[in-house]
Amino acid sequence: MTIRNICVYGAGALGGAFAATIANTIGDQVKVTVIARGAQLAAIKAKGLTIEKAGVETVTARVDATDNPFELPPQDLVITGLKGHQLADAAKGIAALLHEKTRVINILNGIPWWYFHGDEHSRFAERQLPELDPDGQLWSLVGPQRVIGCVAYQGAEVIEPGTTRLSGNGRFFLGEPSGDMSADLNDISALLTSAGLNILPTARIRDEIWLKLTNNAAFNPISALTRSRMDAIMANPHTAAQVRNVMGETKNVGEAFGATFAKSLDELVDRPGGYDPVRTSMLQDCLAGKQLEIMPLTGMVVTLGKLAGVPTPTCETILALTLQLDQANRDGQG
Repeated sequence: MTIRNICVYGAGALGGAFAATIANTIGDQVKVTVIARGAQLAAIKAKGLTIEKAGVETVTARVDATDNPFELPPQDLVITGLKGHQLADAAKGIAALLHEKTRVINILNGIPWWYFHGDEHSRFAERQLPELDPDGQLWSLVGPQRVIGCVAYQGAEVIEPGTTRLSGNGRFFLGEPSGDMSADLNDISALLTSAGLNILPTARIRDEIWLKLTNNAAFNPISALTRSRMDAIMANPHTAAQVRNVMGETKNVGEAFGATFAKSLDELVDRPGGYDPVRTSMLQDCLAGKQLEIMPLTGMVVTLGKLAGVPTPTCETILALTLQLDQANRDGQG
């Protein structure tokens, strides 16, 4: 496929890092535009997007920015940096950016709205998930056939409007929901690799989704509930035990839907290098008083567990507590 116009829809921490990296390295080949809002949008317009990373030269890239996707022409590639609970509200805006051959990369934690599209490893092919796409607008306006799934391993945090700090060396798994190693997947992977991103195309994107979800379903809500970083959670035997329980339940649900895990539960829990003092994205949102990304993570483990008949008692408890925390946060009681 020919890619000349790229729009990053949701230029927060990770979306902003994608946009800046692409614009800085191959901006002479592609035009990068971002959709942002508020202070982030104002900063991008005023001074561009900046990426900071320890041991690496700070990069600032100028990109076109707007909060109105309807004023842009159709794009060849749309990359969404929105979280799972924000995506449905953006369906019409994303749809306005599409032409017949546009592909859409969803960078998401947890179970994505398109999960069962082209799924040959369960009996639920083409089943929609109203918990993630309440009015079905993502399915009908964007279309699961356009999607390329993305599982991202990249610590990122907006430290001030327009500036993202990255930790570690990022890895980004890309895959078609159908499992095809398609020409589009190869072309997009090659382009993003040329931009300096560590892209790993895969025929089994759902395996990567579930593998990362074992961590996200555990650490995100527990970190928000306890206001703790990952190393502190694992240093406490009581919270560490709950992490193990959630990881085990998540793994069981994933396997019920055909996911293959290359690691045992012990290997998932006990990292050889231990755990870093990382603030999860949900902890960051909690401290900032933002709505929490609950349903795509622990919420979907519970939902899909019920669908498959797999018990998830620890996840159900943590889900209830996190929902209450989110409500209190939004009511100004957090």
